[in-house]
Amino acid sequence: MAKIPAGVGPRYPQVVVLVGATGDLARRKLLPGLFHLASAGFIPGCRIIGVSLDEFDADGFRAAARSALDEFSSRKIKDDDWAAFAASLDYVPLNAGAAALRAAVDNAEKTFSGESRRLHYLSVPPSAALPAVRLLGEAGLVERSRIIMEKPFGTDLASAVTLNKKLHEVFDEDQIFRIDHFLGKEPAQNILAFRFANGLFEPIWNRNFIDHVQIDVPETLGLGKRSAFYEATGAYRDMVVTHLFQILAFMAMEPPTALAPRPISEEKNKVFRSMLPLDPGNVVRGQYSGYRTEDGVDPESDTETFISLKCEIDNWRWAGVPFLLRTGKRLAEGQRVISIAFREPPKSMFPAGSGVGAHGPDHLTFDLADASKMSLSFYGKRPGPGMRLDKQSLQFAMHDTGLIGDVLEAYERLILDAMRGDHTLFTTAEGIERLWEVSAPLLEAPPPVRFYAPGSWGPNAIHQLVAPRAWRLPFERAWRDPNKLGS
Repeated sequence: MAKIPAGVGPRYPQVVVLVGATGDLARRKLLPGLFHLASAGFIPGCRIIGVSLDEFDADGFRAAARSALDEFSSRKIKDDDWAAFAASLDYVPLNAGAAALRAAVDNAEKTFSGESRRLHYLSVPPSAALPAVRLLGEAGLVERSRIIMEKPFGTDLASAVTLNKKLHEVFDEDQIFRIDHFLGKEPAQNILAFRFANGLFEPIWNRNFIDHVQIDVPETLGLGKRSAFYEATGAYRDMVVTHLFQILAFMAMEPPTALAPRPISEEKNKVFRSMLPLDPGNVVRGQYSGYRTEDGVDPESDTETFISLKCEIDNWRWAGVPFLLRTGKRLAEGQRVISIAFREPPKSMFPAGSGVGAHGPDHLTFDLADASKMSLSFYGKRPGPGMRLDKQSLQFAMHDTGLIGDVLEAYERLILDAMRGDHTLFTTAEGIERLWEVSAPLLEAPPPVRFYAPGSWGPNAIHQLVAPRAWRLPFERAWRDPNKLGS
């Protein structure tokens, strides 16, 4: 096994209390992620206590965990690693109460020879979050602990303030980690390196050179079993406040004084404080045809399954530069892409018919999928006589480096950071409350939903929203396959 670099993992062994341990997120991401972190040596010692409504015993939970790993783990499961992981698992049914949970944690901590820490992961619906927090408080499990909260963090400013107030009655703010798995992805973190470490791009990252920015997260998936949750939430609350605005902050923030949690959080919050309140006239809400007939959905539902919007950051760096955001369900392709469009130079020196300007501005594109990719498009001369220009591109993919195996899955990275007490990639109470404040005009007077066909790119009104600019759709961002180069 490769040696894990010092400082990557936590200093102390960890007792993980996984509330919602038999839910979909735990099965798909959290249990496979914890298995990898433990078996790869990232954690100096780990015990996991599952908590949920299911009436399991420890052996039942071990069987459920093994089933989850067999179905969802992307890595081969060695028998010795599984045996060690299985021995670290315990289970407490939710109705057993606080005393039983405390006893299980005490027993887990006795297996460590020295100090240990506690990590509570609440993989539960919003309605169950505060009851789970109260359970942890009643069990006396606040000391030496950190708690990871899943989105959404409220549904408006009033509910976010109330949620934070009740959280702070049990946990201090520095113990709370509000998770956004988008920021845990390697490409999202690479934005900071790309922006601030390169003399080619750092000087032009402003309104003088950038025309607009698009953050585009179309999804082909429908709702699955989430229709009841989604009907009460919608695309804006589900995706924009908790994901897209967080990515926007990484794109727009000023250089932090250090790559440390507090300076980075402060620069992100400055971006949020500079955002202008959303104008409902700059928002398109959509709903795919057939949504109202799904189980758990109101036949006259006004819930949006699609949202696109134009927002502005009123500061010196970004004044006048629109940030165009789009996300939705049942769209033509699934992507997680940021496109930065640069201002175009004058075209007067090029002859008519040269092709210059015909393909739009130059773009720098980040693909936020787990396999990090970037592309820079530009005009170049077509070989041969005359002056004919075509759009060319320079591309980078993490696969080309041979280091793709070193990439941690987003939840793995964020769990590890929370164990270490590193808030860099997590959101703060101040930031969340400011975003709900910015959202207030839209939430109070949302435009009507417009229907769109499943498999399309959303309502046609999205084109009027960004005119005279245009959306840069995924099929315009073809990534070269390195396996086919030279063949």
